[in-house]
Amino acid sequence: MTCYRVTCIPGDGIGPEIMAATKVAVAATGVDIEWVDLEAGAGVMDRFGTPLPQSVIASIRETKVALKGPITTPVGSGFRSVNVGLRKELDLYANLRPAASIPGVRSRYENVDLIVVRENTEDLYAGVEHRVGLDAAESIKIITRRGSERIARFAFEYARREGRRKVTAVHKANIMKLTDGLFLEVAGQVAAEYPDIEFEDRIVDNMSMQLVQKPELYDVLLCPNLYGDILSDLCAGLVGGLGVAPGANIGEETAVFEPVHGSAPKYAGLDKANPTALILSAVLLLKHLGEVAAAQALYEGVRAVIREGRRVTYDLGGTAGTREMGEAVAEQVARLV
Repeated sequence: MTCYRVTCIPGDGIGPEIMAATKVAVAATGVDIEWVDLEAGAGVMDRFGTPLPQSVIASIRETKVALKGPITTPVGSGFRSVNVGLRKELDLYANLRPAASIPGVRSRYENVDLIVVRENTEDLYAGVEHRVGLDAAESIKIITRRGSERIARFAFEYARREGRRKVTAVHKANIMKLTDGLFLEVAGQVAAEYPDIEFEDRIVDNMSMQLVQKPELYDVLLCPNLYGDILSDLCAGLVGGLGVAPGANIGEETAVFEPVHGSAPKYAGLDKANPTALILSAVLLLKHLGEVAAAQALYEGVRAVIREGRRVTYDLGGTAGTREMGEAVAEQVARLV
């Protein structure tokens, strides 16, 4: 049996609790994982002078994969966020955000099954901005052929591997004809190499309306950085919120898997936090490692516990603590593997 070394960053606030619950659930799959536990975030500032120590980056480069809890980034740390720091240091160019309905999670929608693929390194989020005198400021939108091509190829490869039927490129090329126009042009060129997958495009404002009215028409959304950030939260709202929203940041050599929600410090230590998003992020991690059967068992285990509705946290209508919900998922997984 292969033993995988995985960098583990529990994070701040509720992070350590949901990470502990997630490890219990993952262990039930039988996949042999050696966790390399390291700290990052507000708690290490006094010791390292930064929320993102070089030892964390070095470990991810060595293990190639990491599971990360939510992190509070201190003001004045030198990073807009630890997440941005990791993406830049490791060139994690693809942000993957699944949004799938889970029976038992309150939502206005049913049968939503969407994947947002977001370019992670350029667009307005490149942070190239400056003041113009006292009364104006400029931010430069950067779209490159290389950045657009590799995220488009990632989206189509992911769609093919996961048996997805369609990729929709999201843009505003009717107004930003050069930047978004280049993104759309390159997406179309890459799409021509995947004749087995349907390709279409939508203007971002129309896409927002379409997702609210008829999300069932869409499958994989291919987005530049800014639109992907906005639409991925919209898609999470379609399936119950950030508490059930997993995520991944993936590069050529390394990948970091993490929930989308924050560290919720006021709930730290109370054994109340919902571990679902981190457990589902671990599902993505297992798939990335090639442990597809284990990933499916973990995914179905989470869904079974939530569908049953007994051993779930308060936000899901139950009375279980974080640890108990993790143990409930583990018991379900053990029946499936």
